[in-house]
Amino acid sequence: MKDAYSPKPEHKFTFGLWTVGNSGRDPFGDVTRKGYAPIEAVRMLSKLGAYGVNFHDNDLVPIDATVAQRNKIVKEFKKALNDCGMCVPMATTNLFYDPVFKDGAFTSNDARVRAYAIQKTMNAIDLGVELGATVYVFWGGREGAEVDFGKNPQEAIKWFREAMNFLCAYVKDQKYDLKFALEAKPNEPRGDIYFPTTGAYLGFITTLDYPGMVGVNPEVAHEQMAALNFPHAVAQALEAGKLFHIDLNDQKYSRFDQDLRFGSEMVKAAFFLVKLLEDSGYAGSRHFDAHAYRTEDRNGVKDFAAGCMRTYLILKDKVQKWNADAEIQGLVKEIIVEDPKLQALSKKYSRANAQALKKAKLDRKQLVKHPLRYEKLDQLTMEVLLGVR
Repeated sequence: MKDAYSPKPEHKFTFGLWTVGNSGRDPFGDVTRKGYAPIEAVRMLSKLGAYGVNFHDNDLVPIDATVAQRNKIVKEFKKALNDCGMCVPMATTNLFYDPVFKDGAFTSNDARVRAYAIQKTMNAIDLGVELGATVYVFWGGREGAEVDFGKNPQEAIKWFREAMNFLCAYVKDQKYDLKFALEAKPNEPRGDIYFPTTGAYLGFITTLDYPGMVGVNPEVAHEQMAALNFPHAVAQALEAGKLFHIDLNDQKYSRFDQDLRFGSEMVKAAFFLVKLLEDSGYAGSRHFDAHAYRTEDRNGVKDFAAGCMRTYLILKDKVQKWNADAEIQGLVKEIIVEDPKLQALSKKYSRANAQALKKAKLDRKQLVKHPLRYEKLDQLTMEVLLGVR
C-alpha cells in the first residue's frame, strides 16, 4: 500500500548487489537462503521504488569469466537496467575475497600482487564506467595486518598512495567522468585496517597527486564499530567538500560489522544523520550497504530493502517536523549567540584584529550565566521521534 513513506526513484535510494544477494552465510554457518542474482535484484528493487544498484566487479562478472562471458553478462544486465529504469551510480572492486589478497591488495608485501590489484581495478573501473558509474569506491578490506612485524606500515601507506595516484592518472587519461571515494573501517577482516576512520582518509587525501578527484565514502557501521559518532564524521566530510558517497546501515557500538537495516538500532543517531544530509543539501545517492538477518528468506530480503528506504523517509519527515517546530527553533535561537563585532575580529587573523581582540571586555563570570537548555531541547527531540509532537 502506497503512502507518504513509499520510496520513489527521485529519493535516490540505491543498494549494492551484494546486499540483497547475501545468502545468509556467516563465519560460523552456511547459507540459509538463495540470494538475489544481479538481474533479479534489479527487478525486485525497481518494484520497491529504488533508484539504482551498485556493485563490486565480481558481483556481476565472475573473476574467471572469459571476455565473451563478460560481454554477455554486461549486455543482459544493461537491458535489465534499461527495462526497469534503474541506473548504476557507483561501482567498486573486490580486492578482499580471492585468496591472492590474503595479505592485502595495494598494500601487499608482494609487488606482483600489488600490480595485479591495480590491473584488476583498471578493468573494474572500465566496467563501472561502461554501466554509468560516476563514483568509484575503494574499501581496503585486506589493507592491514594481524601482526605489526608482518608489514612496514609506512611502506604500506606509500604503496597505497602510489596505487591511488596511478588510478587517478588512469581515469584522467581515459577522460572518464569519475570521482573516487575512500571507505574507512577500523578492523575486520584484518586485525587492524590502515586508515581506520573517515578522518584518517581525509588527512591522507591531501597527500595525493590529484586530491580534488578523491573524497570519502563513510559507512555508519564502520565508525560505530569503533564507538565513534557517525554524524560527526559525515559533517567533517561535508565541511571539507569531500562527501562523494555514503553507506547507510546500522550497528551496535563496538561489535563486529553487523550491517543492520538502516535505523533499526541507533534511531537517534540515524535521525541526526538524516537531518545532516537533508539540511546540508547533499545531492548524492542514499546507498544502503546492509543485509537482512540470517533468519530471513527471500521475502524477508524484500522486507529488509523496503524497510531501509521507508525508515529513511520516516526520519526525513521527522526532520521536517523538528525544523518547523516553533518551540524547538526558539530554543535553538536562544542557544546560539551572535556578536558580529567579535566574530569579525576572530574570523581572520590580522595584527589589528589580534590587538583589538586582546582588549575586548569579555567577562567569563557573565558569559557562564547564559543558559544552554540542552535537556529541554533533547526531550523535545525525543518527543518528535516518538510521535507525540
